[in-house]
Amino acid sequence: MGQWDGLDEFVCVAELGHFSGAADKLGVSSSHVSRQIARLEDRLQTRLLYRSTRRVSLTEAGKTFLQHCQRLQDAREEAMQAIGDLGGEPKGLLRMTCAVAYGEDFIMPLVNRFMQRHPQLRIETTLTNQTLDLLHGSYDLAIRLGRLQDSSMVATRLAPRRMYLCASPAYLAHHGAPHSLSELPRHNCLIGSSDSWDFQQNGREIAIRVHGNWRCNSGKAVLEAALLGFGLCQLPDYYVREHLRGGTLRSLLEQHQPPHTAVWALYPQQRHLSPKVRQLIEHLRDGLASRAEYQEAL
Repeated sequence: MGQWDGLDEFVCVAELGHFSGAADKLGVSSSHVSRQIARLEDRLQTRLLYRSTRRVSLTEAGKTFLQHCQRLQDAREEAMQAIGDLGGEPKGLLRMTCAVAYGEDFIMPLVNRFMQRHPQLRIETTLTNQTLDLLHGSYDLAIRLGRLQDSSMVATRLAPRRMYLCASPAYLAHHGAPHSLSELPRHNCLIGSSDSWDFQQNGREIAIRVHGNWRCNSGKAVLEAALLGFGLCQLPDYYVREHLRGGTLRSLLEQHQPPHTAVWALYPQQRHLSPKVRQLIEHLRDGLASRAEYQEAL
């Protein structure tokens, strides 16, 4: 008898709440399920389940044991899938998430090209500006922008990202340009998803709270308001690059520009990086590197 015997039966009963349902799901008899779990409890010398005539419930030891068993099951499935996929065509379901504007303009065109090459693959993408929980949402991959918060995720850098403080010539002609960070409170600042803007001063990064009469959690909307001369904005390079080149926006306080951040691919640390996810990450990195936005300096 192996030391892992009974684990699948235990997890199934714990998740469904009764022996008969677990037996049906596993394709065995209820007596087999009960016998396997009883032997498992004997080996552990611990009761895992409280049994009643209708349902079962977990003991405290059972709750702890269940979490570890579920992780073992996940690792086993990922290991089997990894071996099965080695050298093979990417296939099956891949779930990912990305911010809306960047996803629409940069990521989804590359994802579509990847799917054209691998027709056996299914990709479900959630475009949202909310930070989703990858584990609870069962996501394989997230594309994140900017500076990462401490997390249990593994991060792979896909592309650089630079923030610019900008204003239109019309705004600057009427209000003048700020010459120092201390002058920012005198200006109308177009606030997007955050009213705290990052800068660099004396070799360290600082955050400055800004104020204004306009707010919208859309980078494209902030850009449009800046082009109309409503105020100053701070936006990533991919929003403002062409406008800076064309002169419809001017870059300000470049000596205080914050250090480069990046575009990141994140995936859960405890999950095996399957070939389909690894190949998609490589495809995204190569595809972004080939875009003009990441090849030409302003």
